[in-house]
Amino acid sequence: MDRWTGILKVPLYNTYYRVAASLCLSPSSKSLSVPVANAIFFNGDKIEGTGNPVIERLSDLQQIAEILVSKFGNSINAWVIEAPVFNGPFAVYKDFIPSVNEYGEPKSYDADGFPASSSIVLLLWNCLKEAKRVISGKQKEPYQAEVSTSSSSTPRTLLLGFSKGGTVLNQLVTELGFAPVQLTEDVPLANKNVTNGGFSSQPQDQIIPNSKDVFLNSLAEFHYVDVGLNTEGAYVTNQDVIHKISDHLVQGAPGIRFFLHGTPRQWCDRDRIWIRKEKDEFLRLLKEATRKNMGKLYIRERLYFGNKLPDLQIHFEIIEHLDVS
Repeated sequence: MDRWTGILKVPLYNTYYRVAASLCLSPSSKSLSVPVANAIFFNGDKIEGTGNPVIERLSDLQQIAEILVSKFGNSINAWVIEAPVFNGPFAVYKDFIPSVNEYGEPKSYDADGFPASSSIVLLLWNCLKEAKRVISGKQKEPYQAEVSTSSSSTPRTLLLGFSKGGTVLNQLVTELGFAPVQLTEDVPLANKNVTNGGFSSQPQDQIIPNSKDVFLNSLAEFHYVDVGLNTEGAYVTNQDVIHKISDHLVQGAPGIRFFLHGTPRQWCDRDRIWIRKEKDEFLRLLKEATRKNMGKLYIRERLYFGNKLPDLQIHFEIIEHLDVS
């Protein structure tokens, strides 16, 4: 399958986001086609001027998008989202997590208003519109997205949060706990009535979810990639949230896979011992939840570079060494 790649600069509310995209193209029409999944990567703080070629390469948004395609397969769309605001090097995802302070550290995770899921759907739609505009500018014929004939269901959503980007995953986990369960996940988007701030749906718009509820019910995998903060809040430790997600699975929601990927840089940091404690508590809550959801909750914990010093390079190297199986 052919691909379109590029860096998009798109608006959301009162600011602009830089998003690297690697999208499926139809070999025949050279128009966007429906992927089997959308892999969405939330990047962390900005690291510049290290002089380390490994860190510089793995700080490049487009490079990360290519890695995602190599990990999840050529039939996915990859979206790599950079925080819209930086306070010095510190990424601030305030549109997704309203409680964050000036350094992008969350005071709490609250599902009220579903800010992350609503904002991400709108951001993806703006990205898709911009990608279509760019592609159509290179075509002689008017742009028309290709409808998949192999599957008419909503593409799965695979989430990855790197370093501080993990805070967005925590917010989405919290919102997922309070989301309504949709038992008809395999109904084509074109046949659904879109509510709750969604978009009118055409068959070609199956490329991305068209409402926050569809988005939340498409969530299939959460990958925590060496997440950590200078304060508490790197992982979800709210027992009620995990219990609600487990209840959703029992009620018929599709299964979810949680991957906790880490390095000594975060999990063995003696100056930030709360990171390891929060990770262990998150893992304990997830394991406890697996006992009542009939095998629909999958958990995997992986330590990378366990025999290396906890330096900044391995913190970035984990991105290209991810085992997502």
